[in-house]
Amino acid sequence: MQGEMRERMLEACQAIGGPPSTVKALLHLAPGEPVAMRDLAEHWRCDASYITELVDGLEGQGLARREPHPTDRRVKTIVLTEKGAKVRDRIQKVMWRPPAAFSVLTGAEQRQLRDLARKLVGADSLLLRAN
Repeated sequence: MQGEMRERMLEACQAIGGPPSTVKALLHLAPGEPVAMRDLAEHWRCDASYITELVDGLEGQGLARREPHPTDRRVKTIVLTEKGAKVRDRIQKVMWRPPAAFSVLTGAEQRQLRDLARKLVGADSLLLRAN
């Protein structure tokens, strides 16, 4: 599995004809769920000007659009367009494909691994809520 995620990122970038920042942004956004631009900056621990430039690029490609926040007109949100949602689906198919190394596992072992991973994800979200 060594280097597989790096290769997938390159494949995703080639699939959409964009840089890793676009891939990362599209994976972070969900159709129909606006995200405040400042929340993206805080989540990625980056400068707001970087998010502005990133969103400019997404808008220029027709992948997302800025919308006013429903309760605070000073805040701008970013929301996927229909085209952005389709591109996001393409990226997810590349990024979330099971690693080739999983083929050595039996079907039962793959299901067990899936169940254990779900348990870990559930525990992680519980820990985040507790903190």
